[in-house]
Amino acid sequence: MSAWNTAESADFRGPLDITRAATAVLDAQDTIIGWSRAAEDLLGYPQHEIIGKHVDTVLPPREDPEFTAEPESAAARRTPLSGSEIRVALHRDGRELLLATAVSDPPGTGTAARVLVVTELEGLRLWESRLALLQGLATQSPVGLGIYDTDLRLTWCNAAYEREIGRPFAEFRGMRADELYSEGRFLTKGYPQTLAGVMQHVIDTGEPILDLHFYGEPPGDPGKNHLWSCAYYRLQDADGHVFGVCEDAFDITDRYEAQKRLALLVEAGRAIGTVLDVVVTAEEITEVAVPDFADTVTVDLAEEVVEGEVLGAGRPAETDLVRVASRPAPAKGRGDPGESPQRSPVAYPPGSPQHRSLASGGLVLEDNTLVVPLRAGGSTLGLVTFLRDSPLTTFDDGEVALADELAARTAVCIDNARRFTRERMASLALQRQLLPQHLPQQSAGEVAYRYLPTDDVTGVGGDWFDVIALSGTRVGLVVGDVVGHGLQAAATMGRLRTTVRALAQLDLSPDELLTRLDDLVSQSAEDQSDASGALADPHEDDATGATCLYAVYDPVSRRCVMARAGHLPPAIVDPDGRLSFPELPAGPPLGLGGLPFESMEIELPVGSLVALFTDGLVEARDRDIDEGLEILGRVLGDRGASLEELCDSALSALLPDGTTPDDIALLLVRTRELDAGQVADWELPAEPVAVGHARELAIGQLHKWGLEELSFSTELVVSELVTNAVRHAGGPLHLRLIRDRTLLCEVADAGHTSPHLRHSAEDDEGGRGLFIVAQLVHRWGTRYTQSGKTIWTEQAFPSDG
Repeated sequence: MSAWNTAESADFRGPLDITRAATAVLDAQDTIIGWSRAAEDLLGYPQHEIIGKHVDTVLPPREDPEFTAEPESAAARRTPLSGSEIRVALHRDGRELLLATAVSDPPGTGTAARVLVVTELEGLRLWESRLALLQGLATQSPVGLGIYDTDLRLTWCNAAYEREIGRPFAEFRGMRADELYSEGRFLTKGYPQTLAGVMQHVIDTGEPILDLHFYGEPPGDPGKNHLWSCAYYRLQDADGHVFGVCEDAFDITDRYEAQKRLALLVEAGRAIGTVLDVVVTAEEITEVAVPDFADTVTVDLAEEVVEGEVLGAGRPAETDLVRVASRPAPAKGRGDPGESPQRSPVAYPPGSPQHRSLASGGLVLEDNTLVVPLRAGGSTLGLVTFLRDSPLTTFDDGEVALADELAARTAVCIDNARRFTRERMASLALQRQLLPQHLPQQSAGEVAYRYLPTDDVTGVGGDWFDVIALSGTRVGLVVGDVVGHGLQAAATMGRLRTTVRALAQLDLSPDELLTRLDDLVSQSAEDQSDASGALADPHEDDATGATCLYAVYDPVSRRCVMARAGHLPPAIVDPDGRLSFPELPAGPPLGLGGLPFESMEIELPVGSLVALFTDGLVEARDRDIDEGLEILGRVLGDRGASLEELCDSALSALLPDGTTPDDIALLLVRTRELDAGQVADWELPAEPVAVGHARELAIGQLHKWGLEELSFSTELVVSELVTNAVRHAGGPLHLRLIRDRTLLCEVADAGHTSPHLRHSAEDDEGGRGLFIVAQLVHRWGTRYTQSGKTIWTEQAFPSDG
């Protein structure tokens, strides 16, 4: 390449051109009579030394292999100079030079018979290579070359440029570049944006410009834009006069399209499947593909996919499709491209590209419409239709492969979202079963609640609350917190809530209930241990370490008994607005054992507000728990607000951004009191005469309440319960009737033995009374107190059936 950088490389004359090559003039006897300066430089002989000598001095004769004359005819053996040939020459210093020679006859008459022109063979070969290169650039090069004069008019172009234009050179010779590519533009920043501007800049400054990206529609390929990498450099002659600018342009459309496809795939990997939602995922592929890949993209999914169900086993062509996403290009004037369509059924007629795609399970290309099925796990989830408005812009093989890849990625994401939707629906169904959906109607107080799981993916958590109707119009209030959140914690929460409800029906005191609950949790952890005592499962039971608060409120006595297992104490606001947190013994969390649970009993004035909550409500990363309790107290002090309003205010004040790092359960209860006219109680001696007296008292009270229809059954119930108390327990006896939502009858004694329902044999004298009682009442049971036990029954009012 160094030879191309010499000054001589700019001289387009050939090496055998007489104006630049070494020349010698010979007479008829081949005597040198003329010698040029170039010949002196090439062969080393000065003119005064070589003139008059025979040409053999510098060009030794070579023998003709076909000549067979006698040796004495040496002159005859010399091959005469003629035409063009390669000869060995002798330099003045004795070196041999390989030269190319040419002999021609001079015009006219005179002493000069021939002119000998010689040059080094290497220079001739270089010149021939340059000629071959120029010939290749002009006829075979894929790079388009054009030469424009100083007026920016085309004066010459090679064959590749001519093919680009699509016409013979003679038809567009003299045209300006901006006339040939009127709609094109440069994409490279920092340079003039027009062809004329770039060329004029090169002519004015002499600085070449390389690798400019020009985007436009070539006249030889209408309807399709191409991208070229262009270079421009100034042309000038040997004297330095500028006569134009050269443009070379290499079509890099294929590379550009491949880069666009790769960028589109990268964007698809980033933008598709960002959330586990079927419809959102379908919309994401339309956002990626429009407008860079297609003018309109629609996504149709099977109804089962949208609902998160398992696909049916029917024929794919018969699948019921729903339009879930459609996006036209913004410039097409077909509405807001960000607007999601209404989910509406779509049906494609037989023979349509979509119907054929469903029937075959493969993609279908028809003109400017490309339909690709969404397939995952061997099932067809739906279809993606790519549409281009212009019939000339069809999809090539690379674009079909790109569409197939986009659909494959989308199908995987949609199938994942479908599976998640199905699992989430199952989780929510489980959650609905685990948490109370409708709190029981009871007279002990007004109730409101809020539950907020932190697991926003599945929507389930481990905190829980409950309101349990107990005998004697009492109510059990429960709030608990399971370690962690998600489906595992929710399942554990369900176990604990079910256990608490079962234990509460035994009318256990709060401390005894927590003790039994703790024993069950500890036993469950032991059941999961192997023989060595280590947990077989690497994850411990979520119930271990759970906290719980259990309280029982009696609206007759207005007394509330409560106990807690590692849980926060409740907040209590009296009717005057005074806030307190009872100093309730903490007790250990469930499953740890080692410490007893203690109950605490307090009296609550009518209208007191009791708030049970989990620590997620008052504890946060940016504040300690005391600050949270203070905020909660201020909210609960609003005496004019309803319980529902207080729940909303508490969440707004304690969770201003609406998110929480932990599950939240909040239960608010405003206490009530049964009216004195609803309760009647008497103390009776533990004597047989008490039975008849109890019947009289009960019947009289029923008449006062207007419940004469229950007189017969109530008389039998009271008679049986008092009789059993007189026979099997100590006195004194207490009889109480309560008119609430049902008629409650209670008989309390000092005994600790509970009666059992049994079937008496034919020869038994007793044992039938309690059986008869059970048939007459709606429910019955036993609860134990520190002084004995209470047998209770409930009877529905006649109007309630």
